[in-house]
Amino acid sequence: MEGFSFISVTLLILAMVVVVRGLRIIKQSEAMVIERLGRYRTTLTAGINIIIPFIDRPRSSIWRYVKEDAMGERMIAYKMLDRIDLRETVFDFPRQSVITRDNVVTEINALIYFQVVDPVKSVYEINNLPNAIEKLTQTTLRNVLGELDLDECLSSRDTINTKLRAILDEATNKWGVKVNRVELQDINPPQDIKEAMEKQMRAERSRRAQIIEAEGTKTAAILEAEGRKGADINQAEGERQAAILEAEGRAVARLKVAEAEAEAIRKVAEAVAKTKADPTQYLIAVRYVEALEKMMDTSNDKSRVVFMPYEASGMLGSVGSIKELLKD
Repeated sequence: MEGFSFISVTLLILAMVVVVRGLRIIKQSEAMVIERLGRYRTTLTAGINIIIPFIDRPRSSIWRYVKEDAMGERMIAYKMLDRIDLRETVFDFPRQSVITRDNVVTEINALIYFQVVDPVKSVYEINNLPNAIEKLTQTTLRNVLGELDLDECLSSRDTINTKLRAILDEATNKWGVKVNRVELQDINPPQDIKEAMEKQMRAERSRRAQIIEAEGTKTAAILEAEGRKGADINQAEGERQAAILEAEGRAVARLKVAEAEAEAIRKVAEAVAKTKADPTQYLIAVRYVEALEKMMDTSNDKSRVVFMPYEASGMLGSVGSIKELLKD
């Protein structure tokens, strides 16, 4: 009985070991490559999977991860894992020196986002997948940035990222890896280059400020000149209108005066005609008297000497006849 009990326990333990080693539970977004007697057999996916213990074995692969040491600093470590993570993974590579086309040595820090899409290729097509991706990214980064000047590297990050992603995606396709994105974190040129770039930036901003100020001054001068021009035109137009109105007023006034004089002369002529006298002599006598009044006006100059023409007595003699005409 004791021997039978020992055999039963042994068989039970062996059965449990077989069940444990033959039953594999794979998590979501994970995969396991199974080899049978050293040869690829199948790929286990998420869920419960059954394999033959001691005959079917998982193929381990190297994986890269970041951990912190006792000082709290981040460090990169590698570990052998029998499961392959199918989620998108990011690798943060250490800084590396790159020489640009204009011979400027600068430090570059890059990030790469990739995803394993074919676990079989990632195991059998490359020995150390994380190390291969890192080295490929570094060499490709040197080649791409070596074709550009420093200014192009600083201003064309999107173009560089797109070009790097296309090259890396094509190169890692045979490894069963899909490169989704590449990002340049930092581009650090030497200190003297930074100082020169800062001076250039300040000079450029100063130049732009001067150009904007000059354009503002120019615009203000143009607007001011246009304003003065408009004011001068309006003033000249106003003066022209005023002169025209004044001339028209003087013309109307002169016409009115002429009409009044003509009417007066006509009435005088009618009155003189009734006496059968010459109206011309009457008008001459009137004008002569008016002229004498102006000549004899000494209100402003008391020392004025008045010269009477010799025919004044004859003209004054006609005043009596004028009086008679007026009475008639």
